[in-house]
Amino acid sequence: QVQLVESGGGLVQAGGSLRLSCAASVNLFLFSTMAWYRQAPGGQRELVASVTAGRSTNYVDSVKGRFTISTDNAKNTVYLQMNSLKPEDTGVYYCNTLSRSRLNDYWGQGTQVTVSS
Repeated sequence: QVQLVESGGGLVQAGGSLRLSCAASVNLFLFSTMAWYRQAPGGQRELVASVTAGRSTNYVDSVKGRFTISTDNAKNTVYLQMNSLKPEDTGVYYCNTLSRSRLNDYWGQGTQVTVSS
C-alpha cells in the first residue's frame, strides 16, 4: 500500500516562501511521474508541477520561475519549493504519483497553503 504524506503548508505573506514535502512509504523508483496539484477554494484541481523518473520537469505557466519541484530518492521525498508567493497561489496542495505501469496513481491528503496580500 502506497502512502503519501504532505507537510510544509501554512500561512505566509505575499512575496514569501514555503517548501512543501511529500514523503512516500515506498521507494520513488517505483513511480514514473511525481507531481504536485493544487485546488483553490471553489476551483478545480490543477497540475502545478511534475517530474518524471528521468528528471524531466514541467510547470504550469503561472508558477514558472517561482516554483521548483525536486526529489530526494534517499528520503523517498518529493519537494515543491515555492518562492515569491502570490495570493492566487492559495489552495490545498496535493502530492500525486503515477506507478511505472501507469495503471495506478496515488494521492496524499493535502496540505493547506494560504498567501495573504
